[in-house]
Amino acid sequence: MGNEDGGRIEHRAYARVGFLGNPSDAYFGKTISFSLANFHATVVLEPSSTIRFLSHPVHDPSEFGSLQEMVDRFRGEGYYGGVRLLMAACKVFHDFYSSGLAGEGISLHNRGFTLLYDTNIPRQCGLSGSSAIVWAALKCLLAYYEIPDQQQQVDDLPSLILRVEEELGITAGLQDRVVQVYGGLVYMDFDKTSMETKKKGIYTPMDPELLPPLYLIYTKNPSDSGKVHSDVRKRWLSGDQHIRKLMSEVAEIAEKGRSCLVNRDYASLASLMDKNFDLRRQIFGDDVIGDVNIEMVERARRVGAACKFTGSGGAVVAFCPNGQLQARKLEEACESAGFAVEACQIGPASVKHV
Repeated sequence: MGNEDGGRIEHRAYARVGFLGNPSDAYFGKTISFSLANFHATVVLEPSSTIRFLSHPVHDPSEFGSLQEMVDRFRGEGYYGGVRLLMAACKVFHDFYSSGLAGEGISLHNRGFTLLYDTNIPRQCGLSGSSAIVWAALKCLLAYYEIPDQQQQVDDLPSLILRVEEELGITAGLQDRVVQVYGGLVYMDFDKTSMETKKKGIYTPMDPELLPPLYLIYTKNPSDSGKVHSDVRKRWLSGDQHIRKLMSEVAEIAEKGRSCLVNRDYASLASLMDKNFDLRRQIFGDDVIGDVNIEMVERARRVGAACKFTGSGGAVVAFCPNGQLQARKLEEACESAGFAVEACQIGPASVKHV
């Protein structure tokens, strides 16, 4: 999608699944992630005389039928919609490209525009819905201001998305933004030296066809997911050797998983998925993980499926090594508990795999 209909620009960005190694990406680790075509965010930019941001009728509500309806909405989806993401994207885009950080020779024109968005990515389910809106918005701005390709280095764009979220005080890492920019399936090495000197990791696109059939399970009531504050980051920074050892093991899972995918060793891959969740549970504890998240994983495991988080909670990804019959049992077990189940569709790659 791009310039069409008299200057109208429309871009889409997909949800993502952290497949292996998360959350070691925030600790100089390694991960494998893939873009998820099941859900996406869309941003439309239309040229206009002024700059306007249109609120979404569902995701940016300002009118409610009752006090209880308002409370239920905020409890389930939080206080913030997507307009603030569009505004922050514009501010960071301006600061970055008008300051010379992206290189010399860029002059941003003063023509106005209207931005609006839509998304079907489930809220608060650990599928990177916010960064999808940001990335779609930035793609529209890059096109509207005709930023040259040489000043849109693909491995630098995830950092630009992250700047937008940091502008709003959102704590995040590069993993999600990398796979949303690259698309498809990506192996990421957040090597300490590279991160400290270049502010980015080493990213290797992989062939999505290497993935076995996978299933997304997510809760329809994310407000019941784990919300307890974690002190893991503080302990890691203070040099806690136990936490550092466990996080290193999580990173190794991605490295081993890459070999399993290349060799199509799916039995070992299933074991790595389970180990990833078990280590995460050991690191963070059940209060942080949350009862609903634990129940999603256990429902999958009861039918013999491998299962782990897609992100920070609210959704999990499962693999049924025994095929379709097992997958049907998985669907029945999860739906009887009120969880949604969908076959994962891998999003299109924008960068060719090696």
